[in-house]
Amino acid sequence: MNISQAQLAQRLFISSQAVGKWERGESMPDIVTFNRLAETLGVDLNYFSESSKPAQTQSDSNPMVSVDSVFIHSDKLPVVENPDGPGEKKLNWDMSQGSWVDVDFSGLKNLHDKFSSSYIQRCLFIGSDLSGLQLKGNHVESCDFSGSDLSSSHIQNSNLAKNLFKECSLIGAELSESHIKACNFSGTDFTGMAFKSCSFVKNTIVDAVWNRTSFITTQIADIVFECRLEDCYFENCEFSRVTFQNSTLINTFFKNKSLKRIRFINCQADRMTYAFLKNGKADMTGITLMQV
Repeated sequence: MNISQAQLAQRLFISSQAVGKWERGESMPDIVTFNRLAETLGVDLNYFSESSKPAQTQSDSNPMVSVDSVFIHSDKLPVVENPDGPGEKKLNWDMSQGSWVDVDFSGLKNLHDKFSSSYIQRCLFIGSDLSGLQLKGNHVESCDFSGSDLSSSHIQNSNLAKNLFKECSLIGAELSESHIKACNFSGTDFTGMAFKSCSFVKNTIVDAVWNRTSFITTQIADIVFECRLEDCYFENCEFSRVTFQNSTLINTFFKNKSLKRIRFINCQADRMTYAFLKNGKADMTGITLMQV
């Protein structure tokens, strides 16, 4: 771009010495600075987050990792082995203990590592690959994850409030000891997902996919299930103002002392599920036994 270190630093609101350290491989930008750098260079954030093969080879005593046109000494960074090939390394993004407000991470990829003890508010993660993401001890509020892949992710001891998860994949994900309130999960795929010791309150779940989903020791309140549930599992859950409406329940297991706080409206259940519900003293007036 024909600009100097000082000119780039001025545009990024940092010191020219910091830019010099990047070029010498002594340090690297944080994710917020990467975002500004991407805007300045006219690229998206994936330009930096996707690893690639080194564009040049130096001596074995001074190996380097290539992140497109930015070179960083590998001995200065946390790295992990790249399964794409022996000898290749990739950046290990560690976004823990941060405060992220009004940052656009849309389209971000390869963020598979820990992202713990952070405050995240009004950030965009639209269309991002967050599969395998680890979240622990986070407060995530008013963020948009629409269209993102969160499969096999593990969210623990976190507070999720007023977030958009429309059309997301949560296949094989696990939520444990977390509070999920007033989030929109419309069109989300919950196949194989597990809720453990959570509270799931006032969330929107229109057109969601429920298959092999489990709720264990979870508080479920102010929720309307209007869907097909197959091979799902509810064990020792606390229900409050929960409605199953126009739903089909197949091979769905309820292990609760009492299901009296669940309302069923125009629902169908197979013989096994019907027996579980009846044993839990559920109000069966809104349930029709499916004929085989």
